[in-house]
Amino acid sequence: MVERGRHHRRIEIMRWVVSVFLLSLSWILAGPDQAGATDAVFKPCATCHEIGSGAKHKVGPHLDGLFGRKAGSLEGFRYSDGMRAAGEAGLVWTPEALDEYLQRPRDFIKGNRMSFRGMPDDAERAALVAWLESATQQAPAADPVTGEAPTDGLVRSFADIVLQMDGDPEYGEYLAGECVTCHQATGHADGIPSIVGLPKDYFVKSLFEYRTNVRSNEVMKLRVANLANDEIAALAAYFSSLDPQ
Repeated sequence: MVERGRHHRRIEIMRWVVSVFLLSLSWILAGPDQAGATDAVFKPCATCHEIGSGAKHKVGPHLDGLFGRKAGSLEGFRYSDGMRAAGEAGLVWTPEALDEYLQRPRDFIKGNRMSFRGMPDDAERAALVAWLESATQQAPAADPVTGEAPTDGLVRSFADIVLQMDGDPEYGEYLAGECVTCHQATGHADGIPSIVGLPKDYFVKSLFEYRTNVRSNEVMKLRVANLANDEIAALAAYFSSLDPQ
């Protein structure tokens, strides 16, 4: 279990390093006004697409719930014939399909209306796809009548899914190395809140609040964005089993 987890974690860390490098480069090139933007990798897309709580269709469709969705299938958006035909032919948005599409959209789906020329750089595409895998799960689309999306209910739904999992404390101890670079393993709180002995429910809900922008610590957002559900469950199982020293 631990070996499998370590292999999975190595892959996630590599993807996270690439993402952070590209984000940092974007902040440097953009200047100080953009240095605090955690979604810099998404900026080329934001002109046409919305994402997150209350997202609506713009020039392009909203991207919430993108992965696992059939191409050209959202209600309320007028897709090109090419995009609808691709969906009817079986195209479902997966990380691999999106990566290929972003390289040259007009070549991947003939006749689609997306004006984006493409992203030829492999590392840039990998960073964007990794970011979207997390961000597109942050919130449902806006209600067509009220224009609102219930963030708290979303957090609760995600938390409930993880809380039904049997977290592996041993795997959680292995993953905790990143956590204790800031949070003290003794449970002491010297300017940074203690997470030792936190109840599972509170621990899991807190992490999803960072993922859905209810909590605003930028470092935590980056950390949580790359955690899979089984990893969150493992961390919650580990830290909830500890007693402050």
